[in-house]
Amino acid sequence: MLLAAVHCCRLPPSLSLPLLSPSVRTWLILTFEGRLQKGKRLSKIWEDPAFIKWRKRNAHVPLRSHDTVEGSLRYWYDRSKVDFLNSNLATWDDDAVSGALESAAFWVKGLPFVTSLSGHWKFVLAPSPESVPVSFYDIDFDDSDWQALPVPSNWQMHGFDRPIYTNVVYPFPINPPYVPSDNPTGCYRKNFRIPTEWKGRRILLHFEAVDSAFFVWVNGVLIGYSQDSRLPAEFEITDCCYPCDSSKENILAVQVLRWSDGSYLEDQDHWWLSGIHRDVLLLSKPQVFITDYFFKSTLDTNLVTADVQVEVKLDILNNFEDATLSRLTMEATLYDNAGWHACGNNEGKVDLSSYDALHLNLRSPSIGSDGFHCYIFEGTLERPKLWSSENPNLYTLVLILKDASGDVLDCESCQIGIRQISKAPKQMLVNGLPVVIRGVNRHEHHPRTGKTNLEACMIKDLVLMKQNNINAVRNSHYPQHPRWYELCDLFGLYMIDEANIETHGFDLSSKFKHPTLEPSWATSMLDRVISMVERDKNHACIIAWSLGNESGYGPNHSAMAGWIREKDPSRLLHYEGGGSMTSSTDIVCPMYMRVWDILKIAKDPSENRPLILCEYSHAMGNSSGNIHKYWEAIDRTFGLQGGFIWDWVDQGLLKMDSDGQKHWAYGGDFGDTPNDLNFCLNGLTWPDRTPHPALHEVKYVYQPIEVVLTENTVKITNAQFFDTTQAIEFSWHLLGDGCSLGCGILDLPIILPQESYNIELESSPWHSLWKTCSAREIFLTITGTLRHPTRWAKDGHVLASTQLSLSTKDDSIPHVIRSINNTNLISEHVGDTVTVRKQNWQIKINTQTGTIESWKVGDCSLINQGILPCLWRAPTDNDKGGGPSSYFCRWKDALLDNLIFVTDACSIKELSNNMVQVKTVYLGVPKDQNSLLKSKSSDHESENLSHALCRVDVDYCIHESGDVIIDYNIKPKDDLPPLPRVGVVFHIEKSLDHVMWYGRGPFECYPDRKEGAHVGIYGSSVRDLHVPYIAPVECSGRADVRWVAFQNSNGFGLYASIYGTSTPMQMSASFYGTAELETATHNHYLVERDDIEVHLDHKHMGVGGDDSWSPSVHDEYLVHPVPCSFSIRLCPIYPSTSSHDIYKSQISQ
Repeated sequence: MLLAAVHCCRLPPSLSLPLLSPSVRTWLILTFEGRLQKGKRLSKIWEDPAFIKWRKRNAHVPLRSHDTVEGSLRYWYDRSKVDFLNSNLATWDDDAVSGALESAAFWVKGLPFVTSLSGHWKFVLAPSPESVPVSFYDIDFDDSDWQALPVPSNWQMHGFDRPIYTNVVYPFPINPPYVPSDNPTGCYRKNFRIPTEWKGRRILLHFEAVDSAFFVWVNGVLIGYSQDSRLPAEFEITDCCYPCDSSKENILAVQVLRWSDGSYLEDQDHWWLSGIHRDVLLLSKPQVFITDYFFKSTLDTNLVTADVQVEVKLDILNNFEDATLSRLTMEATLYDNAGWHACGNNEGKVDLSSYDALHLNLRSPSIGSDGFHCYIFEGTLERPKLWSSENPNLYTLVLILKDASGDVLDCESCQIGIRQISKAPKQMLVNGLPVVIRGVNRHEHHPRTGKTNLEACMIKDLVLMKQNNINAVRNSHYPQHPRWYELCDLFGLYMIDEANIETHGFDLSSKFKHPTLEPSWATSMLDRVISMVERDKNHACIIAWSLGNESGYGPNHSAMAGWIREKDPSRLLHYEGGGSMTSSTDIVCPMYMRVWDILKIAKDPSENRPLILCEYSHAMGNSSGNIHKYWEAIDRTFGLQGGFIWDWVDQGLLKMDSDGQKHWAYGGDFGDTPNDLNFCLNGLTWPDRTPHPALHEVKYVYQPIEVVLTENTVKITNAQFFDTTQAIEFSWHLLGDGCSLGCGILDLPIILPQESYNIELESSPWHSLWKTCSAREIFLTITGTLRHPTRWAKDGHVLASTQLSLSTKDDSIPHVIRSINNTNLISEHVGDTVTVRKQNWQIKINTQTGTIESWKVGDCSLINQGILPCLWRAPTDNDKGGGPSSYFCRWKDALLDNLIFVTDACSIKELSNNMVQVKTVYLGVPKDQNSLLKSKSSDHESENLSHALCRVDVDYCIHESGDVIIDYNIKPKDDLPPLPRVGVVFHIEKSLDHVMWYGRGPFECYPDRKEGAHVGIYGSSVRDLHVPYIAPVECSGRADVRWVAFQNSNGFGLYASIYGTSTPMQMSASFYGTAELETATHNHYLVERDDIEVHLDHKHMGVGGDDSWSPSVHDEYLVHPVPCSFSIRLCPIYPSTSSHDIYKSQISQ
């Protein structure tokens, strides 16, 4: 274990006396001596929740240690020059390792008294604390045989130990506060020098975050101990370092334990990864320096005047003379960032300090209750530029500490926004308005670097969020990298900042209570909340503090809530635990509550708080169905104010298989036990931030422009709260049966926030086109795009787009098949095959199966397997959710997963010289009962039917034109569970891999996730239709398809459409069959078929998404086992054929 006891208990006077009072020093030494085992080793202090830190400086805001005012302003100016172009630099593969080091260096660029220790450190991993190399922290220790490990990083991402993914269960037996003796322990060593420019200054060693607990030595002397894997630990090391002019290099040694008692508070639903995963900094400060400050602003009732206050704390050594201290002066100034951006390309010539907006006045300094010297500055800012998600206006606060001569001793700064968060009955207000939270939960996750952040990757997240109308983020479930907050301030994203507390696994224990109920854990829990607030308190983006996640509820939560409310009453408090409605939350914040239940709370007159879903719409795999139902309720119901989708990114980790192929791995892929498999794949994006199809639906329901069709008008509403539509260009596009009829720019007046404008249909620019069009269906699309580039998107970016159905011709209009010429069909019977042909095509029908077994046009093969009924789909993750009550289990219990369709009867009849009719009766039976049915004679028809789960009557009509009309009459047993689908499946030639369809698209969509998919004519390759969910499921569907065409490179192919009065169908086409999608565990294991599997569904069950652990498809999107009928038209396509013309030709004129 640790062999640093001697150093710990025999602190040299030069180290301890300037920093610790004699009484404190004596207490510490006695405390540590009492923890010695046999006089040599420290006891396991990482198994004591009351001992969470030693010699760690108090939490505070990030320090920059500028040398001049101009330097501080230039620093922020340079860091604010980020936009959507920076996101193009995001990398997600091995290049990210060096990218992380480059980011760490960039974040301290321009800070003369801050240096990053990022780089490659010496590293060795021991299996336990007891087995670390003896005295590895000593100056003379030989580390030449140690390996190099980049810092920051998680060591599991570099071949040491293994990642572990769990959702609820702890990865070790619950026995608090004890952790396993098998406790991988990383030992780090790094050499560094103190710059000569830092001579005579104090030196601080700052760890941004280390997982999970660590000890640190400098030059063989134990400096301190800390835990909390997501917040900084800072130590003063001034007296331990060699002088600046010394020829000796300082030796920094760190011992990191994978498990500690702190791990019991860190049971979040993500990967367990260890190490120094954020940057390590050296900071230099003068003998007296600014150590913390808190910016506060209060707006008057008209929001035109802001009263500003800044509380500043100084760190002063005990031996610093009061007379000298009294001659120090302080200044505080606000600078308006808006002026910086107006300087354009002359940035290097402009005096940034000329944009000062307010010089604050100093109140008399005082001694704070914690012993620090405090200063309070005050001032009034007239007509401030307010911060909001829509208008993220920022100021730069600069604080200066000067000596008696007026020279700058210390300078600190930060970005601040002036805005007001307040409460009203059933509302949370931002600057007096009830903004709607269109949010998402975000874990820190990178597929290659794990928990280590990169600048461009964080920008990529923000750009994608803003481009998809997301205006809020919940930091799930811990404080995140400091730069993330700066970027959210800049880009404009409301934030819930969440404490690093989750004890979900205690729900599974009958022996131990949640730590919130135990006094022994109070200090540790409160410290995590305090440290979060103290670090992040100056960020405008934070609108609420969260006490953590899924940690039960008890006295410790009440204590944390009380501390925050006293410290920072300017923000709201959030906590879901204990039922989401305890006294420790200002927001009713349930997770995964159904629409009808949130409506009940909103309408409850006794509940005066707003309801904001902290988690909803679980985006696991092919999911996010029903989300529009939530937004129909939120948009229409007072008291509902939005929510945060779970979650942003699939937490897949990059892994190389034995064959050298890289793929995204999930729980269990690293041999990690226990694990929760692919439950970490809940994102709206893949690990490389490629959007899932569901993100299009999110963008639609979150869009800030609402368009509604009334009887005589199109109503356009600006749903924004602060911005007018001045920056938005509106356009219209009219489609008739999928074809463009006309388009143009809409000349609209500027629409104020929360106001509307009505366009009269009769005076609209599309009216004459609409009224004179003969198309069966006419759709009008209203689109709003950005007139000018913004930080997060280029000009022309689509902000909102809504499609309206103007009219549909009467469905009673008969469908017809038009004769091409008078040439008769030729019908030949040979054995079990009937061949129907004409000059340029032939169809073969198997009389035993009663279906088309092949179809050729010239030398081109179209269909090579029979067209059969289909009720099954590859189960989605949501289908499997709910244990025995899940759809999947109910389907299996009903034997639907084992269903095959056998031919019960078949007859073929030539109705005329130009039509052949095939009538077939199929029985859907479980495979193991097929042989039983075959043994029955035709005299036992009623008994055969009793074994069948479904009867399907099929009527094929083959016309001389090459058209095949197929009528289906499906009668499932009424005691079956809701069905996955009702439709047909067939296989076409692999070369017919270009798909064109008239329906919703262009992206994947399903019956309960299609609001954002417009109806139109789209094209794609079969390969591109496939949606590569990491864990394969039912995918690639397109909803409300009227017709679809499959063609080869020469233009030959197959056309399919709805026919008669049939409603639009669900279509999918894939090189991967349903059976393979169901059995493959990873997308990269899928092997392409030699043909294309096509599904045309009359009905398809929704994908659900309210959650993934209970049946969640809403009733209107279930396929109930009731009789239904539908018709499909098939016909060959030639190079000269237009699919649109084929579709129109079947409509009687």
